[in-house]
Amino acid sequence: MFKKIIKGGHKKHSKSDSIDGSFHGYGLPGSGHPGSGSNSSVVVNYASWPGHNAKSSNPCPRTTLPPMFAVEPLPLFKDVAVSDRQNLFLRKLQICCFRLDFSNTLKLVREKEIKRQTLLELVDFIQSGSGKITERCQEEMIKMVVVNIFRCLPPASHENTGQEAKDPEDEEPYLEPSWPHLQLVYELLLRYIVSSDTDTKVAKKHIDHTFVSKLIDLFGSEDPREIKMILHRIYGKFMVHRPLIRKAINNIFYRFIYETQRHSGIGELLEILGSIIHGFTLPMKEEHKLFLVRALIPLHKPKAVSVYHQQLSYCVVQFVEKDYKLADKVIRGLLKYWPMINCQKEVLFLGELEEVLEATQTAEFQRCIVPLFRQIARCLNSAHFQVSERALFLWNNEHIVGLVAHNRQVILPIIFEALERNIQHHWNEAIHGLTANVLKMFLEMDAELFDECETRFEEKKAKARDVEEQREMIWEKLADAAAERGGDHMVTV
Repeated sequence: MFKKIIKGGHKKHSKSDSIDGSFHGYGLPGSGHPGSGSNSSVVVNYASWPGHNAKSSNPCPRTTLPPMFAVEPLPLFKDVAVSDRQNLFLRKLQICCFRLDFSNTLKLVREKEIKRQTLLELVDFIQSGSGKITERCQEEMIKMVVVNIFRCLPPASHENTGQEAKDPEDEEPYLEPSWPHLQLVYELLLRYIVSSDTDTKVAKKHIDHTFVSKLIDLFGSEDPREIKMILHRIYGKFMVHRPLIRKAINNIFYRFIYETQRHSGIGELLEILGSIIHGFTLPMKEEHKLFLVRALIPLHKPKAVSVYHQQLSYCVVQFVEKDYKLADKVIRGLLKYWPMINCQKEVLFLGELEEVLEATQTAEFQRCIVPLFRQIARCLNSAHFQVSERALFLWNNEHIVGLVAHNRQVILPIIFEALERNIQHHWNEAIHGLTANVLKMFLEMDAELFDECETRFEEKKAKARDVEEQREMIWEKLADAAAERGGDHMVTV
């Protein structure tokens, strides 16, 4: 038995064991085989593989390349009869069903170019509308797309590396090395979905719930070049998938907000949602309102909000423009997550607040006046001049000025003290000028109210001085009493 084991250890490797390790289970065979010119399309001859059934109707599921193969040139679509183009389409799909290894740019260069050229031909064929492709061709095409785009994404730079997590804005994204092929596969899928020749009833058999779920998972890719607007096209064309897409996006947001606070596709998902929200009909469904309250508003909480704030702000404003009654909820939500020490984030919030107020009606505005202008007053007195400046810029908006003018009896008493403090104590000269303009505006609106607020402010200042003087007198008396009792043993500070 021992001799047999020793003998086995020196067994010769078969040809299949000696295949170039760069394939990693994917791709076409290496170079040097007849009929594989660099400028011609090729097809893998499955009939030459042992055990292959030539009548098989499923050429695309394979992603590994057997050791025995043959490569044959394929003609261009324009060079064959119209009746043969469907079969040629299937044969070209066979080539594209293999993923080539891009970890080494010097290997399989010819095969990579062959696949790229074949994908370009497929895209042109779908885009040109030369002929309506059969249901079988559609099925095999989607299988080819699945093989190429649904892949294991590499871990993000902050995962499993032992390194301290960096600011998402400072991180270098991972770029997919196989992008020259991926881009064309995405383009092919997009052209297929938007084509007027595509029958939705047939297409939804292949672009099913599983396909859509995996497509949404790809939003976790760090590569910003991923063509993610395909999801929006699917949402528009396949009504059956709409609830699934909304639920999946919801779940991604919940996990991001309450668990990881890390995801590379939040901005893209919000961009798609902006278009979806724009198409909501009135009266708005309760499901959509809950999505606003439970997902969109809490998205203001994460530290990385600046990365996707533009898209988030657009979505929130879309809700208010669709249904003005949501303005109160949105404003109170912003106040709930208002940043305390992050000045740049405060500037973003003030910009979004202005857009929301611009779509707000008087009734909703009156419900949140007090907490809203208490926060604005704090921003007016911010030592960071950009925050104070952005808050003062609210009075450059005519709609907001109109809302303020109608409710000046409540608003001016809240912010008058903050405006006076800016005039007297703020270090930035530009803030002095902007504050003076706002005070002048209020004076012109209602001189009597302005005088009342000024009188109250002076009275409050006088009371504050009296309190301060009394406090100093008490401390002096305590110091004198301590000096009498303690004598030379008293320590003064």
